[in-house]
Amino acid sequence: MHTRPHNSSPSRLGTVENVEGSSISVKLEENTPGGLLFVNGEAYQVGQVGGFVRIPSGYVELYGVISQVGAGAAPGPPELAPQFGNRWLRVELVGQGRRGTKFERGIGQYPAIGDPVHVVTESDLKAVYAPGSEEGYVAIGRVASAESIRAYLDLNRLVSRHSAVVGSTGAGKSNAVANLLGAISEQNHFGSARVVLFDLHGEHGKALGNSAKVFRVGAETKAGERELHVPFWALTSEEFISMSMGSASSTALTLLQDRLLESKRASKPGGVDHGLPDLSVTVDTPLPFSVYQLWHDLYSLHCASHTVSKNQNQNEDTRAYVDEGTPPVRMVGDADKLERPRFRALKNESSDPDKVYAGIYADLPRTHLDLLESKLRDPRMHFLFRPGKWSVSTDHSTEADLDALLSEWIGADSPISVFDLSGIPSAVVDDLVGAVLRILYDAVFWGREKPEGGRQRPLLIVLEEAHVYLGAQSKGRAANAARRIAKEGRKYGVGLMLVSQRPAEVDPTILAQCGTTIAMRLTNDSDRSQVTSCASDNLKGLFSMLPVLRTGEALVVGEAVNMPIRVIIDRPAEGRRPDSEDPLVVVPKDACGHRIRSGGWTEPVPNENYGSLVVAWRKQNPYEDTAAAIDLKS
Repeated sequence: MHTRPHNSSPSRLGTVENVEGSSISVKLEENTPGGLLFVNGEAYQVGQVGGFVRIPSGYVELYGVISQVGAGAAPGPPELAPQFGNRWLRVELVGQGRRGTKFERGIGQYPAIGDPVHVVTESDLKAVYAPGSEEGYVAIGRVASAESIRAYLDLNRLVSRHSAVVGSTGAGKSNAVANLLGAISEQNHFGSARVVLFDLHGEHGKALGNSAKVFRVGAETKAGERELHVPFWALTSEEFISMSMGSASSTALTLLQDRLLESKRASKPGGVDHGLPDLSVTVDTPLPFSVYQLWHDLYSLHCASHTVSKNQNQNEDTRAYVDEGTPPVRMVGDADKLERPRFRALKNESSDPDKVYAGIYADLPRTHLDLLESKLRDPRMHFLFRPGKWSVSTDHSTEADLDALLSEWIGADSPISVFDLSGIPSAVVDDLVGAVLRILYDAVFWGREKPEGGRQRPLLIVLEEAHVYLGAQSKGRAANAARRIAKEGRKYGVGLMLVSQRPAEVDPTILAQCGTTIAMRLTNDSDRSQVTSCASDNLKGLFSMLPVLRTGEALVVGEAVNMPIRVIIDRPAEGRRPDSEDPLVVVPKDACGHRIRSGGWTEPVPNENYGSLVVAWRKQNPYEDTAAAIDLKS
């Protein structure tokens, strides 16, 4: 038993009694109080899970975090714990430092039995958490155990080593992401930042204000936003065929790729010949082609009936006819108007003077053509097939090339780009996210040594609601693209940040690649288990506090912090918060007794009218100004 000497340090808690790898057992001294410990007039709580301790050992000072308190923290098997009493701490070693030198992660030596263990004071925490220079760091909040100390994240490690923000609904994830991105965009030395945020619910545009450019389907109906365009011809052939015509294989796939290749060889990006030798052009080369002309050509080749007179050689004459009166009249249709060509019906009768037969493209399933036609007619898909300046004319030319697209998406005019996907049909969200991820990654990958490439100017991709399209069993494009970035992105300057309320439903392969975890309140056992499994073995005990974290509080563990931090994340200013607040059933009153806003269940509703709701519903646009439409209807 160790008794504290009268001249011992007031910060002393106990002594090291057992060392097991990076985990040590600390026996509290008998006169160590169970509540508060006063050091230099400051009060510190004793034995708090997530609290920090300091262990002077020779020339260095080791730092650790408390992961367990009580009899269970005693060394040896659990059944012997009662013999040792309950005044024990289990501490996980995380780093070391010397007086006057900067704290560093990892340990170069282990403590010895009997080494004293001290509570970490506020001055110690400042030495641990304060960066030597704020350049390269971003402050996200305050240390929960010492609110006078700012909590910083190392941006180099946050971006390049990937990260995850997880927490149950209402825990404050959206505010945390908005605060982090807002801090990046508002600091002058991050003026060349490149962040792309995929926003499934359209809640971040308002929060980021003038720091972000927002791309949205139908953006012409809301001021300050840009139309989202994703040129179909920037997709790979497999992506394009899957998104527009469904899965194809065997002969059908070969026929489709032949037509794609022929169209791409004749393309004129930006109105100029592409300049590539024909043999260098592949079905995956991002060159423009007219999808409307492709549909028309495929339809003509599939449905065409070829005739050969009995008195002619079959190779001398092949003609396509429409069976409308005499003489036959050619009906070629119109590609731009999606008017189908019409052909003479197939016949093979002995009395027929001509033999009528189908061509090789008759093997192409009609369902592919019908599905493509329906997608081309769907106004919700115009962002893909009629992409503004990147639309393709019948001669396979465009007004602008992909350099203009990338400049618009990730150009230096704004550090953050928000892709508002709230208006995208749910059936294509996975394909769309996967395609955009692949376009961005391929661009910065192949241009990695250029000034605009990923190695020169890294790119951070933030995936909100990641569990929706990055499921553990998902084989979709978004999951495949995210896996590739998670595994390879660090080398080429592409970082990933996952945001999810159900980490248990996110692919463990992707989640395990996240070097930094910002874990907010998680009440579900499977979600906590998934997050815990991705943590270092010696830090797993810390995640037991996740169910009791307060709203807006997070446990930050990993590469971007010197030591694990329990941090109170700064709340964004009024008007800069995501549009994710809980709707109020009972709207509170101000000091004068008036409701702070309309709505809720407490006030009567004058002149109730659901007309505006129906108009917005039909237009698939919650921001639509429907007053004129309602007046016109009435």
